[in-house]
Amino acid sequence: MPELPEMEIVARRLEAALPGEVIESSLAPGINALKTFDPPLHAVDGRAFTRVWRRGKLLVLELGELSVLLHLMSAGRLQLFAKRASLRDRTSRLLLRLPGDRELRVREFGSKQAAWVKVLPSDAVAADEALAGLGPEAWPDPPPLRELLAAPRPLHTLLRDQTVITGIGRTWVDEILNVARLSPFKRGDDLSDVEADRLRAAMRDELGRVLDVYESEVDLPLPEKFPKPTQVHAHQGEPCPQCGTVLEAVFYEDYVMSYCPHDQTEGRVLKDRRLSRLLK
Repeated sequence: MPELPEMEIVARRLEAALPGEVIESSLAPGINALKTFDPPLHAVDGRAFTRVWRRGKLLVLELGELSVLLHLMSAGRLQLFAKRASLRDRTSRLLLRLPGDRELRVREFGSKQAAWVKVLPSDAVAADEALAGLGPEAWPDPPPLRELLAAPRPLHTLLRDQTVITGIGRTWVDEILNVARLSPFKRGDDLSDVEADRLRAAMRDELGRVLDVYESEVDLPLPEKFPKPTQVHAHQGEPCPQCGTVLEAVFYEDYVMSYCPHDQTEGRVLKDRRLSRLLK
C-alpha cells in the first residue's frame, strides 16, 4: 500500500521531471476511477504541468488553473513510461499522454478498483473533502502527540487514522511502534509525556530512514513494487531489530500486525485473531 514515504518519493521524482511538460491527450480506461465530471478530463489536454506535490497519501498534479488530485489507495501505482500503454491493458485507470510517446499512467492491481482521480480547479483542491479532513503530516516535522492522540483508542488504530495524523498506514506503523517500544494496543489517552515524545521521534526518524533508502534506490519510471526496508512488519518469526526477541504477529482478515513481545507488550504474546475465530 503506498503510504507517505512512497508518495513522497513519487512526488519528488515527478516534480523533477514533469513541470513544463504538456499533456497531449488524456484517457480514463478505468472510468470508475474518475470521480469528477466538471471540469471534464479532457480539460487537461494541452496544459503544462506546473508543480507536483503530496498531502498525506494523496498526490496533486498542478496544471496551472486546473489540478489532478489522485489517491492510489491500496493497489494503485503511478508510473512515467517511455512508451504508451496498450488500451487492452486492464490495469490502466488514467493515461496522461506526453510528447515523444511517453505517458504518465495510473495502474491498479487486484479486483477492488479503489484508486480514484479528480480533476479540479487548482484553487479548490485544498477544500476538497479528501484533503480538508486530513490531520497534520506525520513527516518531516510531526506535531506534539500527547494531546493529538489523547483518545481511548489503540495506538495502531489512531496512527492509521488519516483524520488524526496523515500519511501512515499498516506497514510503517509497525516499524514506528517498535522503535518507540510501545504496544500497538496501548490506548492513546494512556500515553505519558515521555512516551509521546519517544513516539514522535520514532515517527520522524523511521519515515526519514525509509525515504533515505528510496532516494538511493527509486527512480523513474517508478517501480510497480517499491523496496520495503521493513525490519518488523511481516517479519514475524525473525529476531527483533532492537533486542533480538522473536517477533510475533496478530493476523487480521486482510493484513498482519507485527510486534516484539519483549519491547512492546511486556512479554505477552497477543491473541491471534484467526485462531480466535476458529474457536468460536
